Amino acid sequence: MHIAVLMLVLMTIANPAWADATKPVKLVVLGDSLSAGLGLPAQEAFPQKLQKALQAKGIAVDMTNAGVSGDTTSGGRDRLDWSVPDGTDGVIVELGANDALRGIDPALTRTALTDIVQRLKARKIPVMLCGMLAPPNYGADYAARFNSIYPDLAKQFGVPLYPFFLEGVAADAKLNQADGIHPTAAGVDIIVGNIMPTVEAFIGTITEQRR
Repeated sequence: MHIAVLMLVLMTIANPAWADATKPVKLVVLGDSLSAGLGLPAQEAFPQKLQKALQAKGIAVDMTNAGVSGDTTSGGRDRLDWSVPDGTDGVIVELGANDALRGIDPALTRTALTDIVQRLKARKIPVMLCGMLAPPNYGADYAARFNSIYPDLAKQFGVPLYPFFLEGVAADAKLNQADGIHPTAAGVDIIVGNIMPTVEAFIGTITEQRR
């Protein structure tokens, strides 16, 4: 037997928790078209590029793209159980853009996101929230009610928050497709680069809990 394989076997026998700590972290990105990769080749979508960036840093992950174009927070809640299978180590929630674009009552968005976080926590699955901001055309009152949802829930449930998923990309014509909403491949690269520290910390917490 090769010496490296023998060492791995011996370490696993001596400390089964070590084997758990070294297994790839199974992450699900529960999202809408921004994570589904609308208008992009599959390998250019956010979850795939995030996995590649993490692996380049030596972080082993098994990433599932559970993005559904057009989905609202309520839609994500309705499909939560089959979108997040048993054995999932963590969920990155990227939902809310369609709620804001359609002017859905922020109270409904807040309730749906609350349900998602509570149900995942009940299953002992860690959650990371990706925040969204309301477009300015709905006015200051709507924006205040909508924009406060994500920081409020992150504080309430003690979950990590990346404040604005489209930070550095929104409203930049060069980084968005013709619709002005969905990022280009270059835009996805910027999102991945910006969100990496938050995701790395999230994965670090998951890995620590395995030990």
